[in-house]
Amino acid sequence: MASTNQSARDANKPAPAFDLTVVGAGIIGVTCALDLQRAGYRVLVLDSQAPGHGASYGNAGHMATEQVFPVADASILVQLPKLLMDATGPLRVDWRYLPKAMPWFLKALLNLRAAPFENSVNGLRALNQNSLPAWHRLLASTGDSALLRDNGSVLVFEKEHSRAAIQALQARMQANDVPVDFWEPDTLARQAPALSDQLRGALFFPATGHCVNPMQLVDALVTAARREGVEFVRENVRSGHVTASGVALHTDQRTLTARKALVACGAHSAPLVKALTGVRVPLDTERGYHLMLPHETGRLPFSVTSFERRFIMTPMNEGLRLAGTVEFAGLTRPPNMARAWQLETLSHRLFRQPLDATDATPWMGFRPSLPDSLPIIDHAMDGRVLLAFGHHHLGLTQAALTAEMITSLAASNRSSTPGAGGGALPDFAPYRLARFA
Repeated sequence: MASTNQSARDANKPAPAFDLTVVGAGIIGVTCALDLQRAGYRVLVLDSQAPGHGASYGNAGHMATEQVFPVADASILVQLPKLLMDATGPLRVDWRYLPKAMPWFLKALLNLRAAPFENSVNGLRALNQNSLPAWHRLLASTGDSALLRDNGSVLVFEKEHSRAAIQALQARMQANDVPVDFWEPDTLARQAPALSDQLRGALFFPATGHCVNPMQLVDALVTAARREGVEFVRENVRSGHVTASGVALHTDQRTLTARKALVACGAHSAPLVKALTGVRVPLDTERGYHLMLPHETGRLPFSVTSFERRFIMTPMNEGLRLAGTVEFAGLTRPPNMARAWQLETLSHRLFRQPLDATDATPWMGFRPSLPDSLPIIDHAMDGRVLLAFGHHHLGLTQAALTAEMITSLAASNRSSTPGAGGGALPDFAPYRLARFA
């Protein structure tokens, strides 16, 4: 009762004066809040959940800088009947959600035309090439560099008829400046001896890495942000509007004002963006699943993805995380945890000895996805509204760089173009809100 009364008293207190309010306490919102506070802004972070307890809690942990191609491809149309029927396949569309998802899929397929596809690849590559250096800068500043291991990752294949596709993928990646090497089975066995000797080889991506504990990473950044003066409050932001002097945000308890607001609430961002800017963004959610195996520490040295089975296994301090699969079913339907447990089945025959799934725990989260596979990193409304969302499954990878970009935007005026023309940051053009206006 005492904590409830305290919450009520806190809700009735006059709102403190903040320069900038961040809506969303996931990995994107937290990294942005820390960087903005260090840049001299007084920052408040609002979220209905504790920091990191949305999609950031359960991500695969893979720093996926090699993933420079859009999520959607033309095979979706051919596979659509199967996607509707297979409840545990790697890509599923809930038939009840299909009418709502179809506009998103159509936009994604239109993005496969040569010019927009190239724009997406260029935009993803620009972000990914700069993401790990940004993470190294950030974690060095907080003393938490041990949470990131940049010892690469592999994409393994087990069927000989997959070799041609693997080699074609290697050529495509090399053509797009992605560092990649082909490993024959003997090299793979030396580097990851627990894997099955039936594997035919792998692509090794030396410029990738993994986080050994995503939740601990968020906690470390929150600790650093609080030490710098950032305030975190658990309140649900329902709507907002732009005022003459800034932004008013309406929560369940009150209305808060600030000179600027950053929308960084992932898959939940679209309604607030519409309220603040008038733009209806085609944001949907790829529901992702993981299965955490707590008794599997030390089995792998780096993240391993299966080419045929389409899932990833990442070693973490607290076990082995099996993650992957994409499900389009919206934000309100309950999770289908059979999809998480299916990940353990997918691991069969990939190891010399079966994985220990004792005490395994399943999870589901919402990846915020735009049809061109690029995030929105921008400012609007004369700079009063900042935007950082839509990173789909690359939120962890791109978070530290996104924070640097948002801080640059916060300090700029409406007509400037930070990072353009070969600066330290990528050109902002591919990530603008205007592409959906």
